[in-house]
Amino acid sequence: MYPERQTVVDLSKRGGATVATTNKVLRNTYWLLALSMLPTVLGAVIGVAYHVPVMRGGMGALLFLAIAFGFIWGIERNKQSGVGVALLLGFTFFMGLMLTPLLTYTLGFSNGALLIMNAFGGTAAVFAVMATWATVSKRDFSVLGKWLFAAVIVLILAGFANIFLQMAAMQIALSVLAIGVFSAFILFDVQRVVNGGETNYISATLAIYLDVYNIFTNLLALLGLAGGSRD
Repeated sequence: MYPERQTVVDLSKRGGATVATTNKVLRNTYWLLALSMLPTVLGAVIGVAYHVPVMRGGMGALLFLAIAFGFIWGIERNKQSGVGVALLLGFTFFMGLMLTPLLTYTLGFSNGALLIMNAFGGTAAVFAVMATWATVSKRDFSVLGKWLFAAVIVLILAGFANIFLQMAAMQIALSVLAIGVFSAFILFDVQRVVNGGETNYISATLAIYLDVYNIFTNLLALLGLAGGSRD
């Protein structure tokens, strides 16, 4: 066999292995993402049913971030083992509990259950569109990374400020911005898996879960502000 043809065969085999590995990571990511919704729902149901007290105010937000980043650190440190999966599911249960105030407030509306279903459906639609776009598009979305990271920092700082300012207009603006930012993050995170930039399905699931969670919470907040009815 000619050396040039041997090289082509070797590259083809490597490419096939890479595609197979990428598809496996993406498939496992979607399965784990779906599984992670179960403890999220369980945490939310327990939180609402038993009125579980959650962290409020500035100190509460700091405590929440400390616990959340502690989980994230543990997940990343153990992402090569089943411990990482267990920590991820524990984290998603915790995040479900953190939905308690928003869900309780929304369910106070006469159409609260409908608003929650609409937010869930809207989030699923955004995820489907963005994930599909990231999978089939030839564009490189990696350039978005640094801009999206900067936008998240702005969202966190502005969110802290609004804890004290309590400005409805600012809350609406932040929710709209957050939906846009985390929708773009789905593009970025899914394409990283597709392009082989992320090869660990636990890390990939964690990133995409946070994107979906933030879209849902901000969309539900907007729906409550715009369409909530007390009748």
